[in-house]
Amino acid sequence: MRGLTLAELFSCSDDDVRLMTSNLKQVADGLGLPFGDRKMTYNSRLAQELGKWAESKGKGEEFHNAVFRAYLVAGKNIGDIPVLIKIAESVELDSREAEKIISDRTFKPAVDSDWNRSLKLKIKAVPAFLLNHHVLVGAQNYEALQTLLLSNHVPRRT
Repeated sequence: MRGLTLAELFSCSDDDVRLMTSNLKQVADGLGLPFGDRKMTYNSRLAQELGKWAESKGKGEEFHNAVFRAYLVAGKNIGDIPVLIKIAESVELDSREAEKIISDRTFKPAVDSDWNRSLKLKIKAVPAFLLNHHVLVGAQNYEALQTLLLSNHVPRRT
């Protein structure tokens, strides 16, 4: 899976991509999040399936964080099976079991279910926030998230 350049994905110029990623990097820096100089996008389907497996092993958060860093910081192809196996190993998941999960597509139905739910809710981008049937899609500012929480009677933390 060769992936697409971000310019191909968004049907824009390389200059537009530089501006867009520069803005994202600035936001990430402001939040203390790592963000690399990514130029490509890759199919994340197998990473999602392996993520479901990692969750079943109690390693979901570690795996998702490792995929985030591999993809958005290091620019690795998370559609590439050897890359996914190394990510699984990096969070102490068994590489042979990971290979079997991928080859058998064991968690395909679970990811299909997630995708079907997203389609029913008209979620077509990430991140997405769902609370009591209210949905916010895409990167949101603090005020929008606060409004979602408060309008759904989520108490403020003191």
